[in-house]
Amino acid sequence: MLSIPSPGDGVWNIGFFPLRGYAVAIILGIALAIWIGDRRWQARGGDHGVVVDVAVWAVPFGIIGGRIYHVITSPAAYFGDGGDPMGAFRIWEGGLGIWGAVVLGGVGAWIGVRRRGIPLPPFGDALAPGIAVAQAVGRWGNWVNQELFGGPTTLPWGVEIDLAHRPAEYLDKATFHPTFLYESLWMLAVAGILVVVDRRWQLGHGRVFALYVALYSLGRLPIELLRIDPANEIAGLRVNVWVSMLVLAGAVLYFVISWRRAPGREFPEELRGRPSAPTAESDSESTEPQKGSS
Repeated sequence: MLSIPSPGDGVWNIGFFPLRGYAVAIILGIALAIWIGDRRWQARGGDHGVVVDVAVWAVPFGIIGGRIYHVITSPAAYFGDGGDPMGAFRIWEGGLGIWGAVVLGGVGAWIGVRRRGIPLPPFGDALAPGIAVAQAVGRWGNWVNQELFGGPTTLPWGVEIDLAHRPAEYLDKATFHPTFLYESLWMLAVAGILVVVDRRWQLGHGRVFALYVALYSLGRLPIELLRIDPANEIAGLRVNVWVSMLVLAGAVLYFVISWRRAPGREFPEELRGRPSAPTAESDSESTEPQKGSS
């Protein structure tokens, strides 16, 4: 029977250094998001290097937010019977919630753009496709860790899950829906849609980012309903299902209101902001008396 094999071990030892597949996927995704975001920011009229400067704030905030969201929505493994509270700090073992990453990452981005005198909405528009690509790449970390898969399936693209990683009620099953793959493919499609729609209608004022949030939420709903990992529920539905529906509605509402209030894009000069902090050399040059001055 055809199926997708899973890595036997998510850690590869290079000498004395343990290289974790989950971390590699996340770091590669972040690097691609920064590279794509920088190119798009410059194309919209912004300065080179701004995205890297802002990422210094946004990335750590996003990782912390993603972990907090994951722990809050799936607390049993850490604070339930036989749970391991210290495991909440072991991010490399997997477990980053996208909504927490977006919220706190947005806070970090706001701090970064504020320091540069740049408005946040167009910055989010430039980054949105790159963030979608980052999610597509990062989801392969779940494959490496054999986590967050769906229910049993005999489809030829079912993913093989080792006995140690299967839920107790599915020990007699071997292949499961690869929800990591479904989400990865969907996010690549989302990135393409964002680029095409942005070029066609010249979206601005945060609408590209709102469209990214709406499309992600739309795709996340059926994927979330397939998953069988433990999670908190409200009225019989996983918390992430409710969050996705609420965020989808909010993103659509923002898109419509923004379109009516401020059609089109920002002018390039609005994206210039302030230069980064001057170097010691440039400071000395600016304070050195010029010839002929008294």
